[in-house]
Amino acid sequence: MAVERTRVYVWEFPVRFTHWINALCIVIFSVTGFYIGHPFIHAISSKQYIMGWMRLIHFIVGYTFLMSLIIRIYWAFMGNKYSSYRSWFPFSSRKFSELIGMIKYYSFLSRKPPYSVDHVHQHALAGFTYFVMHLLYIFQVVSGFAMYSVNHRGVIWQILGGWLLGSMDLQTIRLYHHFVMYMIMGFVMVHIYFGWFTDSRERNAIMSSMFSGFKYASEEDLQK
Repeated sequence: MAVERTRVYVWEFPVRFTHWINALCIVIFSVTGFYIGHPFIHAISSKQYIMGWMRLIHFIVGYTFLMSLIIRIYWAFMGNKYSSYRSWFPFSSRKFSELIGMIKYYSFLSRKPPYSVDHVHQHALAGFTYFVMHLLYIFQVVSGFAMYSVNHRGVIWQILGGWLLGSMDLQTIRLYHHFVMYMIMGFVMVHIYFGWFTDSRERNAIMSSMFSGFKYASEEDLQK
């Protein structure tokens, strides 16, 4: 017997917009950042400016990523309940129980997840992961501007990241910045897999919801 599902508007435009801006930025960051650390194309002429272009693109994307984070954090306080910061913290008994249930589900120890109409990001486990990822994003922005501030003087550079040089040496910042890049790349692969896995099991349009904003849920699930 087919279960009748209701189309639910979950993801508002600012959430979808920043999601895809962040995704694009991460791809460009990874390519240009890896090149800056380990150049894989070498200039054969003094007229070529490969490293310069890579650094310029990396910096421009850094400004774009910073603005995207500001918009998303703002919308965590101003958006609907599905984009709220409250879904990032599994501190209530219900959220903690949901977090354990999702771990069992993804570990194939349970056939059915503790249902939440929210996106894969917003159940307790993924919501908390989303919070942790934003901390990593912020660290990348701060550490990136810290390295940039070495050759740039001014209050704005000190605020954006220069202050970090007071607690870490430059090489340590560069090492952590590079390491966190690999952590984010790993998250992206796991994120895509879990999204596909959940969508194929539950048929609730998780993957397409980041384009349309809509998910599908049964009346029973909505009542829960």
